Amino acid sequence: MSATEAGDELLCESRDRILTLTLNRPDQLNAMTENMRAQLIEALDRADDDDEIRVVVITGAGRAFCAGTDLTAKGKGATFRYPDPARHVDGAGRLSLRIFELKKPVIGAINGAAVGAGASLLLPMDIRLATPRTRVGFAFARRGITPDGAASWFLPRLVGVSRAIEWVSTGRLVGAEEALAAGLVRSLHEPPELLDAAYALAGEIVRHTSAVSVALARQLLWRMLGADHPMAAHEVESRLLGAVGSSPDAVEGVGAFLDKRQAEFSGRVSRDLPDFYPWWPDRPFTPVP
Repeated sequence: MSATEAGDELLCESRDRILTLTLNRPDQLNAMTENMRAQLIEALDRADDDDEIRVVVITGAGRAFCAGTDLTAKGKGATFRYPDPARHVDGAGRLSLRIFELKKPVIGAINGAAVGAGASLLLPMDIRLATPRTRVGFAFARRGITPDGAASWFLPRLVGVSRAIEWVSTGRLVGAEEALAAGLVRSLHEPPELLDAAYALAGEIVRHTSAVSVALARQLLWRMLGADHPMAAHEVESRLLGAVGSSPDAVEGVGAFLDKRQAEFSGRVSRDLPDFYPWWPDRPFTPVP
């Protein structure tokens, strides 16, 4: 694996069309800083623009995934004090929305504790793998604040509203087995095997699917979570199938099936999404300065 970019708080490595982003403050349990968050958003921007990147894997260095916002960097007595509270924009939310808007699937390899903003960071990822010693904590109420990172939207959709309220209201650490049973994580792996399992899953996407199909399907599935009737999905799916049904990727996919061979898709997300993408009425995400 060769490094393509390296920041002081984020490592970026690519191999086999998979981009690995590693939170890199192991001595601080990868506690999130504004610099790390900015580096993550910048790396995701580049990944979205790079057709050679098909899947993004996010993990942490050392024994933790992310211990939340770095409170020590803010200074005692000013932990959550903002210059203009009425106009404050949540940085964790900006990052979650950037992941949400991504055209590439995101796999989380949760190598250890994920707490506060670190727990919120897991939620917009598409698939999450963890270790048996992973702990997840939505500890906001234990710090006298409310959830960040758009967790109030993502968490109930992933685990149900009752369980989400329990986890957020108690702020307790949720063990790996409980997270697995709730559907927050897909599977558990011993630490030496975690990244290999994530890469195996990512490799299946890279080898067997159309990048354009995955980009459109990913957004369909997330966006339809907010639809109030299946007709909304039917209308968009009909329009998409009409647009891509005769595309080179569709021709290749059907031909490969009939010929009993591996498909070789040529479609590129940068140029081959339908002209009406994005199809949803709300304004696309724009980073806030």
